[in-house]
Amino acid sequence: MPRRTSRGRTAAVIASLTLLGLAVPASADASQSASGLPQGRVFMVNPVQSTGDQTLVDAKDSAGAVPDSAYASVALRNLDGSGGLSGRWAYIRSETGAPAAVADAGRYDRADDRFEQVMAYFWVNEAQEYLQGLGFGSELPGANDRAQPVRINQWGADNSFFTDKKAEIRFGKGGVDDAEDAEVIVHEYGHAVHNAQVPGFGSSPESGAIGEAFGDYLAVSVGEHAAAVRGWPRGTDPACVADWDSVGYSAAPHCLRRIDGTKVYADRTGEVHADGEIWSRALLDIRRALGARTADRIIVNAQFGFAPDTSFRDAALTTIATARSMYGTGAADAVRTAFRDRQIPGIA
Repeated sequence: MPRRTSRGRTAAVIASLTLLGLAVPASADASQSASGLPQGRVFMVNPVQSTGDQTLVDAKDSAGAVPDSAYASVALRNLDGSGGLSGRWAYIRSETGAPAAVADAGRYDRADDRFEQVMAYFWVNEAQEYLQGLGFGSELPGANDRAQPVRINQWGADNSFFTDKKAEIRFGKGGVDDAEDAEVIVHEYGHAVHNAQVPGFGSSPESGAIGEAFGDYLAVSVGEHAAAVRGWPRGTDPACVADWDSVGYSAAPHCLRRIDGTKVYADRTGEVHADGEIWSRALLDIRRALGARTADRIIVNAQFGFAPDTSFRDAALTTIATARSMYGTGAADAVRTAFRDRQIPGIA
């Protein structure tokens, strides 16, 4: 059986957060960008986040359930010219019907399964471009810098996962189809990044929790970055992960998990998604202390030094050492403080 790493579910309370992003070229809200790149229609991260409307529901994939204001037109970069959603950093396959055509990618809405294909292509590409913007693949080692295979509606249940069999990401359906929420897409891409850095990563409860935490953290980071550089509205707290996907199984304000919780190491339950909220809060505190670019370069670069079954303690020590080697004692002290505040053993 392939190893599956799913997004899982927990609900939590709302709080506030401010995150910083990196600059990349913004796309035009038109059928064709100024650069001549083809355009796709996507959600601005997700409809609940962009509209702030906590009353939105799936309504069996109804187009009328989500306002037009939740969509944006974006440039589809790095395509290979085949006419399908295949390119340098992603290639998309569907199990539910016809493949999406690039020529029509700006016209699909959520009532059409091809909309999810466009979402998956854009957001996987966006996540890798974010990593490239941090220097991974140039001055730093590449972090999953390949064409990531993605299957849409492959899994006949309301869940999604990365599998190390063919290193694929597979998105499920049911309720809000998972590939309609950018944060679910990028969360699963986070697992692909970890596996590319350390094959077989997540083979113990604590390393599994670290994997879930990084997926959540990367989802928020990439979504906030994309919204900031394009001027997209944000009507909900960005510390909440997957507001739209969770409308069917959480109370308003909807939330799959949070990255700003108060859990410490002693709060571990052995469930990787719940325990991941310990690690993701540490990552957020590193970001708050050092800023987005410095923090994310340290966080991702440190992961090359993790073992497949790493413990919280060993991963924290590796991240502190990486901060010191990249940016000096001050950065290392900030990282140490973030992990010490989560009461991780051995971090003095």
